[in-house]
Amino acid sequence: MKTLFKALTCVLAIPLALTACGGGGGDGGSTPTGTLRVQMTDAPACGFDHVYVTVNKVRVNMNAQAGDGDSGWRDVTLATPQRIDLLSLTNGVLADLGQTALPAGQYQQIRLVLAQNQGNTLANSVVPTGGSEQGLDTPSATQSGYKIIRPFTVQANTLVDLVLDFDACKSIVQKGNGSYSLKPVVTATPTVVSGTISGYVAPAEAGAAVYAEQNGRIIKGTVADSSGQFVLTPLEQSSTSGNYDIVIVQNNVATGVVRSVPVVVNASTVVSTSAAPITLPASTMHVASGTVLPVSAQAIVRALQSVSGVNYEITSANANLDTGAYALNLPAAAPVVGTYSGTLPVSLAPVAGVAGQYTAQATSVTGATQQSAVNVLTTDQANVNFSF
Repeated sequence: MKTLFKALTCVLAIPLALTACGGGGGDGGSTPTGTLRVQMTDAPACGFDHVYVTVNKVRVNMNAQAGDGDSGWRDVTLATPQRIDLLSLTNGVLADLGQTALPAGQYQQIRLVLAQNQGNTLANSVVPTGGSEQGLDTPSATQSGYKIIRPFTVQANTLVDLVLDFDACKSIVQKGNGSYSLKPVVTATPTVVSGTISGYVAPAEAGAAVYAEQNGRIIKGTVADSSGQFVLTPLEQSSTSGNYDIVIVQNNVATGVVRSVPVVVNASTVVSTSAAPITLPASTMHVASGTVLPVSAQAIVRALQSVSGVNYEITSANANLDTGAYALNLPAAAPVVGTYSGTLPVSLAPVAGVAGQYTAQATSVTGATQQSAVNVLTTDQANVNFSF
């Protein structure tokens, strides 16, 4: 569901990406100006055919602590609210939200303001796989907007592209009555220091989730298209953020990991080709499940798998807002892992001793974290419970 915010061309990106895309214009006065353009994209969305949000405007402020009524806000206002299907924003597709002139300087805070649902007219909604459209509750988003703290610089006489990356999978939370609420996980990336990682999985694995990770954290995700191709962009250059690990996840196959992939500004690092795609071995799947209480913890539970001391996030689930229940669907087979060297194809081999072994890590809305070992090598594991 990260795809939703990438469509805000150059302004919004999950991590923030700033790109100097072209000429702006000074105002001829004492305050030099530049131009900010905002786009949105999204990452994979689990269990949904569509996730719709309607954007009214994007607000920015130089003060990271500025409140709704404080001074210094500048708005990128859409001529008409734009309804975007976040799940259409994968593999480098962006939704352009607009642009505005801004005083040159460093900005600290971004607010994404959504339109309200009005009766049967759904500005924000989801379509669960195989189900019908349901309204999406968006607390605070239609008033103060969703806050993103990510510094970016607007230079005089320059066009800056900021991409907002919305992770739909982690942002949609189910309630006990079967309805859904939005708890946004959004990042922004300045594209001026960004590049791309691309490749192919076997056509049989089209639809696989593909993540660019660092230190067990997903930085960007996408979905392999019908030909097996995947494109992860924008990603900050390696000299700034370090190399990335590419993690490929799909039901009924083992997890694939390509380690230490570099990102070069304005270039694409290819990890596999259509002639020699990444092909993953078959795997049975088992479920780790439990509850996170109290429900006010509003926790997200991640499944991590450790290889040679490095954690990789395999999947995640939000605890139900009313019951605290969660479930993680995990491969029982060992992951197949290889290291990028610049020579293709990258050789992937199963890792001994880690098949079916995971750590379930629960993080509450306050940032408090707990974890528990999980073994799904031969069967499901229930009652992996957390209490905050």
